[in-house]
Amino acid sequence: MADYNPILTAPYGANKKDRRVGRGSSSGRGSTAGRGNKGQQSRSGGKVYIGFEGGQMPLFRRIAQRGFSNYPFKKEYACVNVADINAKYSDGETVNKETLAAKGLLKGVNPLVKILGNGEITKKLSFNVDKISASAKDKIEKAGGSVTLTAEKKD
Repeated sequence: MADYNPILTAPYGANKKDRRVGRGSSSGRGSTAGRGNKGQQSRSGGKVYIGFEGGQMPLFRRIAQRGFSNYPFKKEYACVNVADINAKYSDGETVNKETLAAKGLLKGVNPLVKILGNGEITKKLSFNVDKISASAKDKIEKAGGSVTLTAEKKD
């Protein structure tokens, strides 16, 4: 054990052995293996979905649906601040989804991008994004840049 390093070891009690159930009566968790006697929960594959009420019509289905949910139609934007763009881009570049992803400012596969006006921008950049805040647009145009929106606006 020449490679032993006390700094990299877990503190005492952090790593515990898994409880092995169903390994004989003398283990303390034999026979029923901690599942109790009989019933759905004692059997393999015996589980019920959230809201199940033993076959009775569940509460969430008994109550009438009211109102409207915009959830299926909502649009989620990946927000990027002008300060981050100013740090990553050089003068004269184009800011769009592809370049933002290449420079590590977009995480995941987010289809819509919004530019926010937090911070300062000193470089002349051309923006081709889905949405932009008024303060960000003002700062970009003051720095000599241009803004074009790709998504059509529906109000």
